[in-house]
Amino acid sequence: MGLSAGCIPVVGYNIGANRKDRVKTLFTYLLAAEAIVGFVALFIVEVFPQGLINIFGAANESAYYTQFAIRSFRIYLCMIPLAMVNKGTFIFLQALGKAKGSMILSLVREIIFGVFLPILLPLAFALNSILCSFPAADILTFILSLIVILRTYKELQKN
Repeated sequence: MGLSAGCIPVVGYNIGANRKDRVKTLFTYLLAAEAIVGFVALFIVEVFPQGLINIFGAANESAYYTQFAIRSFRIYLCMIPLAMVNKGTFIFLQALGKAKGSMILSLVREIIFGVFLPILLPLAFALNSILCSFPAADILTFILSLIVILRTYKELQKN
């Protein structure tokens, strides 16, 4: 979120200067940086889950708890690169003055997918699918974000 928030004044300045080419380049760099940071975070989560879970006080818990926590942690955060690109897109859209599009994407992610997938997936795929609901929400939101990203690139290319 810090990367995206840091872009807000730069985007505003360049939109005001009618330098949409710079905004498009900045958007590309932002998305790449968000994805890279997401992959680094994913690497840390996948390689060091025990250490991260111990931070939250799981060091003295049973082996079953720790095993479940590691499994849950890995599944829940497996799409963190996509989640970071999604958040970057939401914030960048706000910087472009597209608050409505940003709000819709954010609400779809948090309310539609974030609430209804954990309710609906267990009905079809058993209780363990609750763990997969947030990665599924990130994937579905990424697909929508990708459509918005491509439209935004076209709009920035026009002028």
